[in-house]
Parts: sequence; structure tokens; C-alpha cells
Amino acid sequence: MSANEGTVPGRKVRSAPLVFAAGAAVGVLGGMIGLGGAEFRLPLLIDLFGFAALSAVILNKAVSLIVVLTALPARLAAVPLADLGAHWTVVVNLLAGSLLGAWAGASWAVRMRTATLYKVLAALMVLMAGALVLTHTTALGTLLLPGPIQAVAGVASGFGIGVVAAIMGVAGGELLIPTIVLLYSVDIKTAGSLSLLVSLPTMLVAFARYSRDGSFSVLGANLRITATMVAGSIVGALLGGLLLGVIPDLVLIPILAVVLLISAVKLARHTAPGV
Repeated sequence: MSANEGTVPGRKVRSAPLVFAAGAAVGVLGGMIGLGGAEFRLPLLIDLFGFAALSAVILNKAVSLIVVLTALPARLAAVPLADLGAHWTVVVNLLAGSLLGAWAGASWAVRMRTATLYKVLAALMVLMAGALVLTHTTALGTLLLPGPIQAVAGVASGFGIGVVAAIMGVAGGELLIPTIVLLYSVDIKTAGSLSLLVSLPTMLVAFARYSRDGSFSVLGANLRITATMVAGSIVGALLGGLLLGVIPDLVLIPILAVVLLISAVKLARHTAPGV
């Protein structure tokens, strides 16, 4: 999949201030909605910084992983570990599917033709927009499924989320949080912390699978960009957390959903390098 290893010719505007600002902007958006915001970072890596699809996914995964590791202590402080321990079966149930899904998703991504991967990413952007609207503008109920059916649904949901997270290079909180609320009747604050406990090992598995592919070399070639974007994302997330609730969800979420849909259209129309 050599076409994915490079960048779009003539689109290499990657000054440190611009990379930091882009990371910070994504961090602010994520902080304002209580999520990582990696789905907004991916189109920037492709359209603004000129990375080809798989390279952008791998870079996005690296930044997302570090941001999640940074956010974990704060989440554990907000929701004590003892409270999360009461829901350990939820984490195990979802991980049973998500770890397999992450490996499968990363395997599929590295084998896809570049043009196909752009279209898949576009479709997943639409999915993320829908999940964003559902989670933040509706009152999530619970499904109250019988134990065995709940367990099967958890593994299946985890697998699907693992696939999506691996292919997009995101943590998957946008999908994990509503899934945890719906399937396991957990309050949304606790669900946010549980989602990190699921997403972290899931991301590590996807990262391990990507490391076996030649396109993984994009990380070594762009360590400075990655580090700068991580720094911007962390600073932005802290600022976004302070701004949480300043803009009502009924105003902010539709705007962000439209941004994702516009990004989806652009990705669907994207022409792969050399194709």
C-alpha cells in the first residue's frame, strides 16, 4: 500500500506554530464536548498537512493514544477507581470484542486501496456525526437486556467500535459512551471513565498491528510534528475543559456535526496520491 506511505505532493505546510494551533483547536473542541476530538484531527492531517490516508490514521492514533494517557489520571480523580471497579464486568465484556476489532480494523486498513480507505473514512465520519448528535442532544435510555444477550451484544458492540477506532485512529469514546449507557445502565459520567479503560488497551492493540506495516515508518519520519500536535492537543483540551458548558450543546453539537459531514464529503471526493 505504498500510496499511503507518502503525502499529497505540494501540500507540506507543517510549521510548528500551525501544527500546534491545529492540535490545540482539536483539543478545545474535544474538551468542550468532553471527548478527545480525534475525529476532527484526522481531516486536518489529510487536508491541511497533506498526509495520505493511512499515514494520517497512524499519526492520529499516536496522538490519540498519548492524549488518552494524559486524560486518564484526571478521569480517575473525577470518578474514584473503587467506583469503576464495581463495573469491571462492563470493561471486560467490551474488551472481549474491541481488542479483536482493533486488530481486525488495523489489518483491513493496511490492506485497503488508498481510494477505498478515503471512502471508508468518509462513511465513518458520518457515523461519528450521528453518534455525536445522539449522545449530546438526546436522553439516552437503557435497553435492559437479559444477561446472556447483554454479554453477546457487548462483545459485538466492542468489536464494531474496535474496528472503527482502529481505522480512524481515534479512541472511540464517541461510540463507547452511549454504548455503555445503553447496554449497562451506567450514568454518563462513569461511562466516560469506563470508556477510557476500554479504549486504552484497544488503541494499544491497533497500534501494535500498525507497527507491523511499512507505513508505520511515518511516525519516525514525523516525530516533531507528532510531539507538537500532542502538546497543542493537551493544551487545547485543558482550555476546552474550562469552556465546557459555555456554549450550549444545542448550539455547539449541530455545528460540530456539520463540520464532520463536510469533512466526510471532502474525504469521499479525495484523490489518492498517484491514483
